Amino acid sequence: MNSLAVTSKPGRRLDPEDAELALGQVQDLLRRQQVIQDLVHRQEEGDARATLVEQVLHRQHESELHELIKGLHPADIAFILEALPRDDRQHVWQLVQAEHDGEVLLEVGDSVRESLIEVMGREDLVAALESLDADELADLAAELPADVVAEVQQGLTEQERARLSTAMSYPEDTVGAIMDFDMVRVRDNVTLEVVLRYLRRLQELPDHTDQIFVVDRNERLQGTLYLTRLLTREPETSVAEIMDSDMLTLHPMDEADDAARAFERYDLVSAPVVDDQGRLVGRLSVNDVIDIIREASDEQVLSQAGLQEEDIFAPVLHSVRNRAPWLLFNLATAACASFVASRFEDTVSHIVILAFLMSIVAGIAGNSGNQTMTMIIRSLATNRINPRNVRPLVQRELLVTLLVGLSGSLIAAGFAVAISGSWSLGAVMMAAIVCNMLVGACVGILVPLLRARFGKDPAIGSSVLLTFATDTLGFFIFLGLATVFLL
Repeated sequence: MNSLAVTSKPGRRLDPEDAELALGQVQDLLRRQQVIQDLVHRQEEGDARATLVEQVLHRQHESELHELIKGLHPADIAFILEALPRDDRQHVWQLVQAEHDGEVLLEVGDSVRESLIEVMGREDLVAALESLDADELADLAAELPADVVAEVQQGLTEQERARLSTAMSYPEDTVGAIMDFDMVRVRDNVTLEVVLRYLRRLQELPDHTDQIFVVDRNERLQGTLYLTRLLTREPETSVAEIMDSDMLTLHPMDEADDAARAFERYDLVSAPVVDDQGRLVGRLSVNDVIDIIREASDEQVLSQAGLQEEDIFAPVLHSVRNRAPWLLFNLATAACASFVASRFEDTVSHIVILAFLMSIVAGIAGNSGNQTMTMIIRSLATNRINPRNVRPLVQRELLVTLLVGLSGSLIAAGFAVAISGSWSLGAVMMAAIVCNMLVGACVGILVPLLRARFGKDPAIGSSVLLTFATDTLGFFIFLGLATVFLL
């Protein structure tokens, strides 16, 4: 049995492999359904028997799809929907049980969620949202019609409406926008026995509850009581005796990325969120943090290629608009590199072997610069770079690049001598590679640092600028040295 498999409800399993298997089954059912429709449509019009067969098989496939989807966790349904083309996705979406619609909308990516909301009627949207908590509603509110949000708010209790308004009042990507309002509070002057009796009266504890928050009469946070202490100490012990006053607290306006780093550094499961007066207003739990980390990782990977998040089955024109700008910029940079190379036409015509060696000079510098740039972007993302350590960091990276360049250029120079028989060409090759690798290191360091300095994402377009520099300057350095020393 797979070690990741966990049982949640009867007939429902939590297992990534099950979800991937279910995706294949869904795709097979949809393909068979399409094949049958194509065969029936080839029959003569008015063939009642063919139409009846199509209807029977269609109902059978719909039933199989429904049963398959019904046994899946909302997160697995979201995984399947994201992997299907739009028409198939909307077909399967209609078969999802209404009670799970809200949970699935929370799980899917932003671009896919938009395509699902487009095909939902007003009543379906309202029904889907009514099953969500206030903090979950706040996550979706920006992507929903204003009248739908207003109607859902009318069905909330006064406390829920206040929570929703509070969550929506905070900027996106802050702790306040994603914090959870469900938490357990106690006073410090009661005994553990009283706390245990109070907990038993609750239907269930909020998800990821590892600590209970101790507050005074004005809701100001005094400390936290970990469940491990609650369960292992004598019932007559007072909360004040064993509560932990040395705790990490977050503010609603803190950056979500900073909170995620705190969770990672201190191995937290949850953390209290307090306002300027020290009052407990919410909590952040590890499931929210995991989402933050995943989204940040996805954004970094995409932004290095100059992309934004997109549905893999988004309309073609949408994808073109997303990808074209940086590709056009890359085309312009490549044209610059070609222009530089064309200025040394006489050199290349006299020493033809240079045309075959230029790509080595540019390629190895580009790869080296990409390594440096990746290290810098990662360090910026984890806040490990500050004004005090920039200078030694730059010095170290340049020294590493120099040493790697010297060793790599010796091999490249040997190769150049072997195919040309010219020691002078080998020396030029070695010098060009070392110089261009240092150029790549400088660009790999400076571009992310400068973008971060001006409040921009350091990853966006960095690889394109790096390629531009190592290609253009690499050709210039190599062919320039060849012109000076070989002609």
